[in-house]
Amino acid sequence: MDTGNQTRVIEFILLGLSDDPELQSLIFGLFFSMYLVTILGNLLIIMAISSDSHLHTPMYFFLSNLSLIDICFSTTIIPQMLIHIQTENKAISYMDCLTQVYFSMFFPILDTLLLTVMAYDRFVAICHPLHYMVIMNPRLCGLLVFMTWFIGAVISLLHISLMMELIFCKDFIIPYFFCELTQILKLACSDTFLNSTLIYFMTGVLGVFPLIGILFSYSQIVSSIKKMSSSGGKQKAFSTCGSHLSVVSLFYGTGVGVYFTSAVTHSPKKVSVASVMYTVVTPMLNPFIYSLRNKDVKGALGRLLGRASSYL
Repeated sequence: MDTGNQTRVIEFILLGLSDDPELQSLIFGLFFSMYLVTILGNLLIIMAISSDSHLHTPMYFFLSNLSLIDICFSTTIIPQMLIHIQTENKAISYMDCLTQVYFSMFFPILDTLLLTVMAYDRFVAICHPLHYMVIMNPRLCGLLVFMTWFIGAVISLLHISLMMELIFCKDFIIPYFFCELTQILKLACSDTFLNSTLIYFMTGVLGVFPLIGILFSYSQIVSSIKKMSSSGGKQKAFSTCGSHLSVVSLFYGTGVGVYFTSAVTHSPKKVSVASVMYTVVTPMLNPFIYSLRNKDVKGALGRLLGRASSYL
């Protein structure tokens, strides 16, 4: 192919979830509502933890970071989608698309690593309760959160650096509702071997090893719980782990669902619809899982809303 006729793309076209004009208003209303619920729910979690001194512990420090990540992840994708629906303009500039690719990788990486850190926190709390505050000291907690952000930033930047070297010479149409890396690579006419290799390698490393760490932590937790003689202690231990396990199951379940959907179907629309669960629904449900299954969080939310209503 003559590389002299190849130019760098100026903008991409995002097809969205549906081409049916009658469904656009429904999709807009649905996603706008889900976005508001996501922002409000996660903000309430952060405010409740910040305002209640009883929740100033490592477990809730990590939870507030998880809520912040969910807010940022949703903001990376949904507002741009809503703008496209409202303006009926499906174009997105190359740099805006590049930015969306970066953050749509960055925040899921943070999710994965932070959920692993939270599993380690529960492991220390249940298996080594007498040394919990010594091990999970503020310095270590801050370092663990910093490392998750640092690793996510470096890996995402590496993907973007390789992507910026690509040349596009095909139709610049992405059959998705956001700029997704693998879909963009299909539009490139230059060699994408390094990009694909990095994707498979990092998916394996960041998908398998954190999950192994989580499963190992919970195997030790279950073993410790079985040794407890008090039924009240067992119930308390299970209650502190239940919310985290539910979030882990939702996160990995939807991620695996997207992977298998893309593997068994060649329809970009079906994969795009499956991605909604991973990118939109999961961040929305996380605060409900923690608020409904955790008495401490429910109590803090009740006190926060009570104080807010007293000012009205």
